[in-house]
Amino acid sequence: MTAPRGQFTLDDLQASVASGKIDTVIAAVCDMQGRLVGKRVRGEFFIEHCLDHGIHFCTYLLATDMEMNTPEGFAGVDWGSGYGDYLAVPDWTTLRTIPWLEKTALVLCDAVVEETGEAVPFAPRTILRRQVERLARFGLVPQMATELEFYVLNQTYEALHETHFTEIRPFGQYNEDYQLLQGTKAEPLYRRFRNEMTAAGIPVEFSKGEASAGQHEVNITYADAIESADRAVLFKHGAKELAHLEHLAVTFMAKPDQHWTGSSGHIHVSLADAATGKNAFAGGDGSEMTDTMRWFLGGMIAGSRDMSLMIASTINAYKRFAKGSWAPVHLVWARDNRTCAFRIVGKGSALRIENRLPGSDANPYLSFAAVLAAGIHGIENRIEPPAAFRGNAYEATGTPRIPASLYEALSCWEHSDLAKAAFGNDVHAHYLNTGRVEQDAFDAAVTTWERQRYLERG
Repeated sequence: MTAPRGQFTLDDLQASVASGKIDTVIAAVCDMQGRLVGKRVRGEFFIEHCLDHGIHFCTYLLATDMEMNTPEGFAGVDWGSGYGDYLAVPDWTTLRTIPWLEKTALVLCDAVVEETGEAVPFAPRTILRRQVERLARFGLVPQMATELEFYVLNQTYEALHETHFTEIRPFGQYNEDYQLLQGTKAEPLYRRFRNEMTAAGIPVEFSKGEASAGQHEVNITYADAIESADRAVLFKHGAKELAHLEHLAVTFMAKPDQHWTGSSGHIHVSLADAATGKNAFAGGDGSEMTDTMRWFLGGMIAGSRDMSLMIASTINAYKRFAKGSWAPVHLVWARDNRTCAFRIVGKGSALRIENRLPGSDANPYLSFAAVLAAGIHGIENRIEPPAAFRGNAYEATGTPRIPASLYEALSCWEHSDLAKAAFGNDVHAHYLNTGRVEQDAFDAAVTTWERQRYLERG
């Protein structure tokens, strides 16, 4: 596979800084919530001082909530530790230009403990890398891709903030699923998504209207797991920047409004044979499932409840799972059936599993890692999937379902031997605390819904 446009080498960066084509380098790390954090470095300083050592960032960035608070409960990353520094060590394979930012390059970094050189175990990119390494022991390489749905809002982020996010106007008036006319109205933005993202090494295959007013979807070309997750994180960050430049806003929130269709972040996955490069899912006739594919699918089904905290980590994420919503409820599979959690698509080299559980709000590194960890569990234990579901899976009975709330997901994660074995006790405890902090924050809040319902009549 040829390198995507927009990515370049360290030699290219040095030459571009020397010539003045690049004057700013962004060194970025992904936090637990799936956001890019880091520093903008003057190009000459980056070349002179950061190439070998990387940059420092405060440890608390991997132990906060969405509001950047510093909750208790994160072992070794707290006020008692003094909140020192980790190192952000550049992964030079991720170096790329950012067309919508003037004279700017970006490199994604791995979080490292400076004293030992070891990867920070609960950093999202590290967590995914560990699952890729586990699959390598089987001689398998995960190939993955994302479909990201989002809403374009006919307001700026600043205007939304001034209304306390109570007045939200989607860019459109009606369901725009596949509707070309409706898409044309926001085409100046969507065109930038397709072309400028591709120029930044995030190859977008197509964009299309989705099943609500102002809702759209992009498909990003498949790659190995880490590169694919990198692309998804960069797209989500870049889409917000591009929308801002167009005086609009984009949201990847799973369910922005109770009346709107939820936004999905479907994950497509197959496994390649490391020696031959061939699809390890495809049987002799090109469409038949191999043992590897069946066991991987069986593991995903068996492990999805345990892993749901990594796939749907917020209160809002569980509002998306509803009957007839285009988001799955029951953990069943079938070929080309969008009511199921697991949809088998393609044939031959393109045969793959579409995991329809994640919303577009999911942290790609964590959701990818959860999918792979569950699949590895299936391969290790030769878990056979149940029979393919027939019909409308929303009407399924007697089948397991995705947790209905973050409370339930936390319970599944807390008592999961699978999660502890796949990620280790320290990572398990770290993300259990993250989920509890999120749940506690919601439980303490008084919502608009409560005031409308109870203030006068209660």
